[in-house]
Amino acid sequence: MVITVEMPGERDKHAWRIELLARRAVMSATEREKEAFALATAMDTLKAQGWVCAYVPVAGEPGSTAMLDTLLAGGARILLPVTGPPGPLSWAEYTGADALRRARYGLLEPTGAVLPPDAVTRADLILVPALAVDSRGVRLGRGAGYYDRTLPAARPDARLVAVVRDDELVDRLPEEPHDRRMGWALTPRGGLRRLGDHYAGE
Repeated sequence: MVITVEMPGERDKHAWRIELLARRAVMSATEREKEAFALATAMDTLKAQGWVCAYVPVAGEPGSTAMLDTLLAGGARILLPVTGPPGPLSWAEYTGADALRRARYGLLEPTGAVLPPDAVTRADLILVPALAVDSRGVRLGRGAGYYDRTLPAARPDARLVAVVRDDELVDRLPEEPHDRRMGWALTPRGGLRRLGDHYAGE
């Protein structure tokens, strides 16, 4: 189901971010745990066997490192982003939660060797953090621009999956020319959903 949220006037990205972050801030720990369990379980539906670019959910993002551990158990190898100065993301391989360190912006990053931004081309599947995604595949991030600078280098056949809560799959978001559309959304209750021309709302 696509959620349509009404707000007077034309909403820009800043207004969307304020509202979505406020919604995340009031979620209970119990609900977060339920969502994290559901998303970890849903990883099996992705059938990921090769390289996956993913991330560690932080700051109210849905999910947990259990998503990554499920992918590892299924045979995938995982690259996580390593942030530096504004620009494309570098990467490092995830080998387990005990090999993560605190980094800038409150993120968790692997302690292993850092790979250059073009390592994203290894990935058959890219899990992308988002505040929301719409039925066309337009993604709303936090505004730092790291993924906007990273995703153009992804392989054309890579599956781009935005991981959001069910009420963060919305009817329409503002779009800019540099935005790379997602092919799928993954939500705790709705599971994996195709976006764009293939999307069928319920």
